[in-house]
Amino acid sequence: MSYERDRAGLRVALGRIPADGATRLQWGGPSGRGIGIVDWHTTSTILSELRDYENAVAWRQLDARFRRPIVSFARRLGLPETDAEDVAQETLVEFAAAYRKGRFDREKGRLSRWLFGIAYRQALSGRRERQRRTAKGGVAVAQTTFWAQVPDENAASHSWDQEWEHALLQQCLEQVAREVEVTTLQAFRLVVGQNETATTAAEMLGVPIKTVYNAKHRVLKRIRELRAALENVH
Repeated sequence: MSYERDRAGLRVALGRIPADGATRLQWGGPSGRGIGIVDWHTTSTILSELRDYENAVAWRQLDARFRRPIVSFARRLGLPETDAEDVAQETLVEFAAAYRKGRFDREKGRLSRWLFGIAYRQALSGRRERQRRTAKGGVAVAQTTFWAQVPDENAASHSWDQEWEHALLQQCLEQVAREVEVTTLQAFRLVVGQNETATTAAEMLGVPIKTVYNAKHRVLKRIRELRAALENVH
């Protein structure tokens, strides 16, 4: 992970993390669904356990890990929250079924790319269904407007990459917040999220400047480790 490249994404993710750290964090998507504060699981572990059709915990972990970027992506394609949640549900169901049948080949591409293909199809389907529900005459005009507003696959892919990245970093930061002291997270937030100098951050927190430098190093190192666990599927 390049710090400079991902700084904007880190700022977005930090803005979604409670300032008091782990005490207020919950694991789950914007809909409130989730499984509470849990131990960290690699994506490989979750997918391995997902092969067991009776493993409800694995399904909830899959939902907690992947629902967030799918919902955000569907919203960017013009769907309201309720429909975006439906798209996420259908995407995860199709994803799980295909994975259990051995259709994912990591040699042919990253997991996020495969998931994007499913999410994009489901989002388009969701838009068509919404169009059918809301059409009240002037069908040809409505359909023309509808399809003119649908991003092509390249544009949609860019939107997906952004939402995936934000969700990835947010999950990493949420886990870091469970592992470190509140002061460590606050120091990181000040120097990375708010662009304060280490000297200013140290003064604001009443800690030695070395503590601020150590906090930044420690959090970035842990984010890199967690990110690898999220992205790499064995």
